[in-house]
Amino acid sequence: MVNVLDQYVSDRVSLYNGDSVEVLKGLPDNCIHYAIFSPPFSSLYTYSNSDRDMGNSASDEQFNTHFKFLICELARVIMPGRLVSVHCMDIPKMKSRDGVIGLKDFPGEIIRDFEAAGFIYHSRVVVWKDPLVEATRTKALGLMHKQLCKDSSMCRNGLPDYVVTFRKPGDNPEPIPHDDGLKRFYGDDEPEGVKTLAPQPEPKPIYSHQVWRRYASPVWMDIRQSNTLNKAAARDEKDERHICPLQLDLIARCLELWTNPDDIVLDPFAGVGSVPVVALQMGRRALGFELKESYYKQMVLNVKKEENHDEN
Repeated sequence: MVNVLDQYVSDRVSLYNGDSVEVLKGLPDNCIHYAIFSPPFSSLYTYSNSDRDMGNSASDEQFNTHFKFLICELARVIMPGRLVSVHCMDIPKMKSRDGVIGLKDFPGEIIRDFEAAGFIYHSRVVVWKDPLVEATRTKALGLMHKQLCKDSSMCRNGLPDYVVTFRKPGDNPEPIPHDDGLKRFYGDDEPEGVKTLAPQPEPKPIYSHQVWRRYASPVWMDIRQSNTLNKAAARDEKDERHICPLQLDLIARCLELWTNPDDIVLDPFAGVGSVPVVALQMGRRALGFELKESYYKQMVLNVKKEENHDEN
């Protein structure tokens, strides 16, 4: 591996404290079954003072230049026919920084960058978020009720999350079958149904069909927003404003749909280890990179806790 500050390696997981682009350069071609990650949202948040931190960008253009190096490496290491999922959202424009109040089409930029690198735009799902929670957290003018009363021309909808997925061209050498259908549900309000695909004497909903209907929906209304790994322990005393782990339901759905047991799952911005932990829980192997030392140390603790849980 290149420029790794620290590492943790066990039978089913490899974690590296280092720059994602540089660590990726040490991987062989076509070795990763699936990648899922939430990148820094351009220059919206600063995670560290490191020049290697994509979030530490002076402009959207600078971030985009850096991000393209990552996409190029992903195009090399992902297996043919396999997928990369990116968690993202529209980015608010602020008057103090951008001169106007509005939105930036960050998902659109990501799609264009991946397509330019040769990936195929595969799918996009909207993940619902409560606009009241967003308004309370961000104090966004467009979500304030007092702005509605004053002049609703400046009011806007809340900002959902997106999971944008891309496919590497070529034939998938290891198909992902679900011969027995979907056997469990990740999310809120689990659907009912008979847990078999065999014909029933009476017409009853089949569980796998009901789960697939929810997973195939273009809008996921049932992701539990609070179902995340503990983030508080990863903060250091001079930490930035933002750390927000991916919801575990969201990760699990994507792994259920787009990986096989024992596949290698990559998160190049692994944070406190949400993707590696869920991958281990679901019988996959995990590869995680994290530049920030305090996040990396917490990721190792979270992964070791999961490994010890499996042993017991």
